[in-house]
Amino acid sequence: MPRLILLHGWGVDARIWAPLAAHWPDAEAPACPDWPGYGTRAALGAPGDLDALADAMAAALPADAVWVGWSLGGLLAAALSLRLPAPQGLVMLGMGPRFCHPAAVNEAALGDFQRAFSRAPEASWRHFLRWQSGGEPSPRDTYRQLTRLLGDTPPATLPTLSAGLAQLSQLDAQHLVPAPPCPVAWLYGTRDPLLAPSGLPSGAEALPDSGHCAMLSQPVALARALQRLAGDFSHASTMERR
Repeated sequence: MPRLILLHGWGVDARIWAPLAAHWPDAEAPACPDWPGYGTRAALGAPGDLDALADAMAAALPADAVWVGWSLGGLLAAALSLRLPAPQGLVMLGMGPRFCHPAAVNEAALGDFQRAFSRAPEASWRHFLRWQSGGEPSPRDTYRQLTRLLGDTPPATLPTLSAGLAQLSQLDAQHLVPAPPCPVAWLYGTRDPLLAPSGLPSGAEALPDSGHCAMLSQPVALARALQRLAGDFSHASTMERR
């Protein structure tokens, strides 16, 4: 089975995947790289430059793996699938072809958040953590998990976070629907406050009783779903070679 590469979203770093650690077979532990500007990784000179991002992430995103892009990480993975050798499969987790949707986070709401972030970045970041926790079965517990994992300050440089908000507004992964560069699966929480199921492609798979942060609220179900999808991609690849 191909290795999983787990790619985090906006305002969090690779620590978001820690609750899944106990649920992988030892030989199949995924890689969890940070995006540039997050954690201890140096920021890009131009954080919104996708070509520079592809160069910086090339070693962490091999073609013989399955990339799992969560939230903004999904949009970035989709963009990099056109700039790097395409992976064996791509899982879009908690993300549709676009972030903004009238039935979830519309463009006006995202614009308001961008302006709030420019005025008060840390307070806005904490608000976002609460916002994305809101669809979980226990939002308070999920928010406490997030703050225990991440601490009290944003885990990325402010220019990186600002560029990420612009990417949430601008990036489009529609190319994954009619003519994807690799097999694609769409996976989402049934209670996700940031996503509209009506905006997802046909065949999207739901994770019951979870919101945007399924790795915190439903780690066992999410780990099993990702392992199954990686196995499906591997089987499909084997059949194509025959």
